Amino acid sequence: MTPILEIALLTIRPGQTGEFEAAFRQAQPLISGMKGYVRHELRRCLEDDHKYALLVWWETLEDHTVGFRGSAEYQEWRSLLHHFYDPFPTVEHFVEVLA
Repeated sequence: MTPILEIALLTIRPGQTGEFEAAFRQAQPLISGMKGYVRHELRRCLEDDHKYALLVWWETLEDHTVGFRGSAEYQEWRSLLHHFYDPFPTVEHFVEVLA
């Protein structure tokens, strides 16, 4: 089965990128321990250093949308990270077409 790729483009409030990265390091174990989690990457934009791309691979869409988002771990993730975003990110899911 090909994993589902979650992509979230994150815009971090000015002056808070260092704090965001520290909070993200703290939050990583919350997501990486979830059922269906495959792997993730956080990448900073070269052209605009307060923008990031969060890429998370899941075994199924429901592992993210139901399992993670419905969990106590997500509530902790949210409290650690969501206050850094402006605007709140759109999260979309992708399937592989060509490898």
